[in-house]
Amino acid sequence: MPNPMQTLLSDLKAPLERDPAARGWLDVVLSYPGFHAIAAYRVTHWLHTHGVPLLPRWLSHVARFLTGIEIHPGATIGERVFIDHGMGVVVGETAEVGDGCTIYQGVTLGGTSLARKKRHPTLGKNVIVGANASVLGAIVVGDNARIGSGSVVVRDVPANATVVGIPAHVVAQDGKPVRLVPDRPQVEMPDPNADAINQLQRRIAQLEARLDDVERKEHEETWSWVI
Repeated sequence: MPNPMQTLLSDLKAPLERDPAARGWLDVVLSYPGFHAIAAYRVTHWLHTHGVPLLPRWLSHVARFLTGIEIHPGATIGERVFIDHGMGVVVGETAEVGDGCTIYQGVTLGGTSLARKKRHPTLGKNVIVGANASVLGAIVVGDNARIGSGSVVVRDVPANATVVGIPAHVVAQDGKPVRLVPDRPQVEMPDPNADAINQLQRRIAQLEARLDDVERKEHEETWSWVI
């Protein structure tokens, strides 16, 4: 069983190692909501696992009010986890977050099922989840994976992979770009915006030509009256 003091010190050390804006341990203790939320979670999780009713959820609610970060007491969070900025982060009841993970603001580790079972994601060690990303369902994100900002992850992510997009797809593996191979023949599809712009340009050119023609005729008629 991990020593609570060692766990707290590792939580304190994480932002010092991964945030260049951190100016020392006192700065983290006083002004880092991610650290505050993790520290509060350690207490609520202990109460939850020891069968204390109601109080863990109420304390987690208070912590959410104070930090903007919602971590269910039933979640499992490893050591050296860093929640950077943190506002809007939601970690569901059956979520698991491995050692050394970094989670940015607006991230949701959410569920897609109403059943009382494992319904939230599992993050391996040293995973980085970018701002406003959503990782949904009982999926597994492998060690050292990176999830791009704003991505929506609904499938398992291999270890050492980088995923982006909605839904998220692998764009790099082991630090090397992945060439996407389509699963069905692709055709050259027109760009509707480009087509609309081209049509407008042609129409404008036609109108300008007609306007020039009208102005030329008016000019000629004016000179004919003068002569």
